[in-house]
Amino acid sequence: MDFIKKLFLPITVPMKFIQDHFKAMLFLLLLFLLFAPQNEQSLHTNNLQEISLIGLIMDSTEIVSKIDAAANDDSIKGVLLSVNSPGGAVAPSIEIAYAIKRLKKKKPVVAYAKGTIASGSYYASIWADEIIANPGSIVGSIGVIMKGADLSEVMQKIGIKTQGVHAGKYKELGTTDRPWSDYEVNELNKVIQGTYDMFTQDVADARGLDLKKRDFYANAHIFTAKQAMKVGLVDSLGVSFDAKKRVVELSRVKDPIWNKEDKFDKLLKKLSASTAITLHTYFPSMVLQ
Repeated sequence: MDFIKKLFLPITVPMKFIQDHFKAMLFLLLLFLLFAPQNEQSLHTNNLQEISLIGLIMDSTEIVSKIDAAANDDSIKGVLLSVNSPGGAVAPSIEIAYAIKRLKKKKPVVAYAKGTIASGSYYASIWADEIIANPGSIVGSIGVIMKGADLSEVMQKIGIKTQGVHAGKYKELGTTDRPWSDYEVNELNKVIQGTYDMFTQDVADARGLDLKKRDFYANAHIFTAKQAMKVGLVDSLGVSFDAKKRVVELSRVKDPIWNKEDKFDKLLKKLSASTAITLHTYFPSMVLQ
């Protein structure tokens, strides 16, 4: 009996190991399949960079870091900004816009509207060398909005009251525990209009448009891709293939190698975008949307 056990030892030992560590081995296999290079080209340094701008724009730190890194990387000869976003907060949108403006001084950059390029995400893209829009995309909504919930009736029903002290007439702007007064609305309108003037001025400068005619291409109009091209908001229509081809042409790369976006990072982006939308629904903020 012992002889038979020893005879089959080379088989039974590996099988026992697999049984005892099956979950760990399965996890390692999934990691390998997820992150392993898909082909020989993946092992080479890429010379073209695709950077994605997806979902509501509430923080620009990561994407600005990627844009600046691409600008300072001599191996990167051209960049594609792939956009599918309804807009977002003012300051982060401007951060991205000016990062693209810095990038443009060093190497060609094309913005591609793969679904929605509107408001803050359009602002972020205006300084690209060219904007190419998918024929089915939505473009525009150049405007500014600030919304906040009036929870006073709900608070009254459940017996909640707020209290506090403040100095300054306008310190409670945007409060959610009562309707906004006329003087508060006027103060907010002043800020909104000033931001809108800045937005439209930058669009006019970047796209070579007449600011006096901003009611035609701005004023929060929403356009199809074809309509947006007619008013000067985009340069051409095309799909992802065409946008990448244009980056190759502008960068004059003979053997284009594109980066592969990390799948785990992509998942985190989707999760953070969902969280940002939830927070934005309940808390007032000024957004380009």
